[in-house]
Amino acid sequence: MFRLFPILIVLCFVSPIAGMAKVVDETEIDQKVREIAKTLRCTVCQTENIWESGAPLAQQMRAAVRERVMQGQSTEEIRAYFHSRYGDYIMMEPPKQGINWLIWLAPFLLLFGGGALLWREIKGWVMKTPAPQTPPTLDETSRRRIERELHENQ
Repeated sequence: MFRLFPILIVLCFVSPIAGMAKVVDETEIDQKVREIAKTLRCTVCQTENIWESGAPLAQQMRAAVRERVMQGQSTEEIRAYFHSRYGDYIMMEPPKQGINWLIWLAPFLLLFGGGALLWREIKGWVMKTPAPQTPPTLDETSRRRIERELHENQ
């Protein structure tokens, strides 16, 4: 009984808060604005898209996207508008053309180059290990002494 008491107290406080939750009804325009805004970079935050950014410029950009969606422009027309004003940097995923191919291929090239260097180093370690040498032959007096000591210890 005492174990259930804390759970009942928590439920008493949580249930009124859960009742205040607001259901957001998203229109088709809101969904399209969100879809487009998530593909455009915030020029202030630089690592966030304009949908997630709280910067005033991002809010203005979201409003511009909403206005253009309401005018009936397509997703590509809206992206082209922002691209014409801000260049390739505004896109969260830069286009795969020109020098941008370097951005797309550099991680793979670096991974391949690092793997080749690692392979060369490991190959060098393996080659540096000395081959087992045959032990030097014993002269006759040493061999007799070892045999005598072995017989004495048995």
